[in-house]
Amino acid sequence: MSSTPNQQLEPILNKQQLVDYLVAGCKPKNEWRIGTEHEKFLFYRNNHKPLTYDGINGIRHILTNLSRFGWKIIYENDRPIALQREGAAITLEPGGQFELSGAPLYNLHQTHAEFAQHFSELEILQREMDFGILCLGFQPKWKRQDIEWMPKARYQIMREYMPKKGKLGIDMMLRTCTVQANLDFASEHDMVRKFRLSMALQPVVTAIFANSPFFEGKNISFQSYRSWVWTDTDPDRSGILDFVFKPEMSFERYVDYLLSIPMYFVYRDGQYINVAGESFLNLMHGRLKAVPGSKAMIGDWVNHLTVAFPEVRLKRYLEMRGADCVHPTLLPALPALWVGLLYDDQALDAAEELISTWSVADIKKLRLDVPKFGLHANISNKPIHKIAKQIVMIAHQALQRRNIQNQNGVTEGIYLEPLINMLEKQKNPALIMLDQYETQAHIDQIFTKYG
Repeated sequence: MSSTPNQQLEPILNKQQLVDYLVAGCKPKNEWRIGTEHEKFLFYRNNHKPLTYDGINGIRHILTNLSRFGWKIIYENDRPIALQREGAAITLEPGGQFELSGAPLYNLHQTHAEFAQHFSELEILQREMDFGILCLGFQPKWKRQDIEWMPKARYQIMREYMPKKGKLGIDMMLRTCTVQANLDFASEHDMVRKFRLSMALQPVVTAIFANSPFFEGKNISFQSYRSWVWTDTDPDRSGILDFVFKPEMSFERYVDYLLSIPMYFVYRDGQYINVAGESFLNLMHGRLKAVPGSKAMIGDWVNHLTVAFPEVRLKRYLEMRGADCVHPTLLPALPALWVGLLYDDQALDAAEELISTWSVADIKKLRLDVPKFGLHANISNKPIHKIAKQIVMIAHQALQRRNIQNQNGVTEGIYLEPLINMLEKQKNPALIMLDQYETQAHIDQIFTKYG
């Protein structure tokens, strides 16, 4: 799913190379894979504060200790900042959110096994080092100033730039966690269909997986505050993309969008160099003052792809980015939902029919309503909880048709059953948590109950 080191050094001579890089993601259906990424908060059990990097039994020590399970440590300025193993990676988000970027896998049973192994390894360290794991979409208690920045140079650049482009970008960096699915496409036509459908349905999926109802120790009448944070985070590079729904949508049109997005940094001689606000086109022509004469390479383009933050992001695959992180027992449901909808032609047709009357304005309004109202938001006078049930059933039927069974003869549809049960009650994780929280005396009990 990525380019080789030699390809990263290839000079960029024209825009067509940028288009061709994305086109290279097209692959036949028998080569489609499933990638899943999920972040979570780590905290000290004795006081529920976020783990620091260098503190006793802090994040640095967790990374180092995970190497006993075969993970290779990646360093930046002689400090451990990531791990790699067999196509997977563990990385750090700016506020120490601990992210597993899973390997490209063949089926959802493998995804489930990958999750189980990851949490099993962390559980061993939890017993030894006495830290907790909280899988929520937004940090429920601590303020910005209570959270330590991780020692990654690119985050310092983003930290300085974010306040210039929105009020909540720093909160996005420090206090949010998500789960996302990365899926393949066969052709430009297939990519466009999947991009449109997933962009339209992203607010519905946000409502299904909403899991961030607390802010600094209070219930603030949001079901997904994480999602709300994104509505005021650098509008140049986030949100619903209108052009995806227009006839001219193509790989080239997405490249034009990316070329309109200001850069954050370039990476030269092992260092991140601040070029925030500059144009990638100027880098292509060697006109950046911070790196005089240096021209763009494919590696720069790969980095630039990562600084676009729409609800669905195109690389050499599509990233579904709209869901809050949820409890580990529910995590497999997110990739299961998208695999069911996008990897089965019958399901894709049915889901497209479901959204056929939605306008871009409808979708954008829903995107703004869902963080607060969740499953009780509406689109075209229809409540989202009804649409949510429909798309989950469409996906479940598709996974049954896929008929990939585990060793017990159970299909991948099993991973959607928790969603089916929740939606029968018109609930999502946030509403379930709020029901429980109303009977409890203190926000700290969320750390003990869910961590």
